[in-house]
Amino acid sequence: MTKKCIVSGKMPQSGNNVSKSNRKTRRTFAPNLQSVSLYSEILGSSIKMRLTANGLRTVEKNGGLDAYLLSTPVSKLTAEAKELRERVEKAKASKGL
Repeated sequence: MTKKCIVSGKMPQSGNNVSKSNRKTRRTFAPNLQSVSLYSEILGSSIKMRLTANGLRTVEKNGGLDAYLLSTPVSKLTAEAKELRERVEKAKASKGL
């Protein structure tokens, strides 16, 4: 399973541990990923995904998963979020909302 956020696209970064003697050793900075289930009202089901804490705050700020996907420009979404947006748009069109 990749260490990548579906919403923000954050991935692990690399850098150095620097000791008191200024010796540098390589390390990775992992994103703060959380496994969450977000409910989609349009799809009528919950969707499991891995989001960073920042990505989860962004979704909640925009009014939930459906509102976030439909209000965010497609160019700013990750590939997984684009696929999810297409599913939501098809379900919304079929329901006539």
